Amino acid sequence: MASSLRDFQNTIEGIHAREVAKQRAAAAQTADKEKDKKPAAKPAKESAEIRHSEDKSEALRLEDMTELQALLSSDSAGNIDRARDILSGLLTTRQNQGEYIVRLGRHPAHAALFAQSKDDPDAASRPSIGTRCTSNELRQMQARLAQIAEETGSKVSTLFVHDDAEDARGSFLFRLPPPSVALTPEVRVAVVGNVDSGKSTTLGVLTRGGLDDGRGRARIGLFRHKHEVETGRTSSVGMEILGFSPDGQPILPPTSASTDPDVIRREKLAWEDISVQAAKIVSFIDLAGHERYLKTTLYGLTSSLPSLVLLMVGANAGLIGMSKEHLAIALALNVPVAVCITKIDMTPANIIAETVKQVTKVLRSPGCRKTPVFVKSPEMAVELSQTFAAERLCPIFMVSNVTGEGLDFVRTFLNLLPSSEGDEKKFDVAGPLEYSVTEVWSVPYTGTVVNGIIHSGTIRVGDQVMLGPDSTGGWISTSVKSMQRKRSPVANADAGQSVSLALKRVRKAQVRKGMVVVHKTETPPRAVRKFEGQVLILYHNTTLQRNYQAMLHCGAIRQTVRIVGMDHPQGILRTGDRATVEFEFMQVPELVKVGSKLLFREGKTKGLGVVTRLL
Repeated sequence: MASSLRDFQNTIEGIHAREVAKQRAAAAQTADKEKDKKPAAKPAKESAEIRHSEDKSEALRLEDMTELQALLSSDSAGNIDRARDILSGLLTTRQNQGEYIVRLGRHPAHAALFAQSKDDPDAASRPSIGTRCTSNELRQMQARLAQIAEETGSKVSTLFVHDDAEDARGSFLFRLPPPSVALTPEVRVAVVGNVDSGKSTTLGVLTRGGLDDGRGRARIGLFRHKHEVETGRTSSVGMEILGFSPDGQPILPPTSASTDPDVIRREKLAWEDISVQAAKIVSFIDLAGHERYLKTTLYGLTSSLPSLVLLMVGANAGLIGMSKEHLAIALALNVPVAVCITKIDMTPANIIAETVKQVTKVLRSPGCRKTPVFVKSPEMAVELSQTFAAERLCPIFMVSNVTGEGLDFVRTFLNLLPSSEGDEKKFDVAGPLEYSVTEVWSVPYTGTVVNGIIHSGTIRVGDQVMLGPDSTGGWISTSVKSMQRKRSPVANADAGQSVSLALKRVRKAQVRKGMVVVHKTETPPRAVRKFEGQVLILYHNTTLQRNYQAMLHCGAIRQTVRIVGMDHPQGILRTGDRATVEFEFMQVPELVKVGSKLLFREGKTKGLGVVTRLL
């Protein structure tokens, strides 16, 4: 089953990449015709071009840091200017999003740094990377970095320094303060785990600053409903943000050291205050852990397009219940995973050892194919943040929300994660506008407000747009009255960003989750009731036949579908079967694209697939 899942995921990724390339090529061909019809879109595109101005400098990897170190260690003014030009160019590339990590000295290769979890006997003997320097030379280069930062208007902060007299090394973060909230990089992190694994408590400590008292004091400020406070269980998709300043420090409320529960709940830092100060924002999607709210959790995972799934595991309980379900969903959606083992202060050493052994075994299993790496130093947190997704590593943090142990490593890791909107495989700035609706509100004196993520294109205040499809597959003409990002007003937004739009002449009853906002054109996109997809049945206790119904998740779309046909010779599907299946939406037509990934479930039944044809 594990090998068939790997093969099917490779097939899905291939279909998805091919269809995305086709759609972007088609959009590029029609871009010139649409420019004349949408004059308001031009300034937004220019803003995107300014934001993502491409520099021809090649990004320096860890192996290429020798040249920069040689320039910084020189006393020549010309070499210092050359180092400043290189760093300035790197900061303005789209890939780096206004920040770059400078590594000075001789660093261990990743295989040696992570050898404690890879069980590689030859890792420690592998050569180091970079040029050796003394502690005096490192301090001299550090001073020159500070000088360059001042000249370029950026900030430099020390991530870690290994101060050895003859073999010193260090990593330093260069970060350019964004000119406005609209250009602040954002990282979306979905927080999942079983009931009582410490999700809300960990988020409360990370975002509020104060430690927990062991009885849930830190999570009080995160609950939104009375029954959540009474039961201590999250039942809705909550959103919390953690801002990092240009110098890399977390932005916390002034009352972070308070022990009064009322103060913790009341005196939190407003989102707009965090956004104004932040050079990077980490948005946490706090998902429910109870089985009763699995549908809500699954919707949060598929609609928010997270860059990371942070799986919480209680050291006292281990990987049990819904934790395995959440991990399986994250792996099926091919989202990178990191693990936080919480409550290490209250758990005996032998129980912690059993939990660690269990988590390691599950991650190494053929179904996961992840290499667990226990983060034990700031250097490991820095390097893992840049490489864990590409190298199929799974960082594991051992944390205590009561003593604060391990939390600094988590903050360092989150601070350095690449921004979500910088992923060009997921988001296309140059394409036509496609904005998916994930939340709907009616705000007094403002009207209908929708929240969602821009999948492609750009949008600005005043744009003429269409909202749909409605129950008949039609589209509603409207315009963007105002726009906010993290509750701060913005004039425009680009692909990959999560923003809220206030729409003119639209009633809340006309809007539902899963609808799409596109620019106004003479030929709006076609909504469909039926589509065809390739699917793999991950689990079913008997057989699936025609007219079988399940809840389908495809991005922000969440609707019941019915199987109306399949190409299986026997006309039935069992666990592990692959087939081309024809689906039909039961309620209303939806806008789906060929190449979109889908997940469907009903009870314990789970299926993974990709849209291959619209009918």
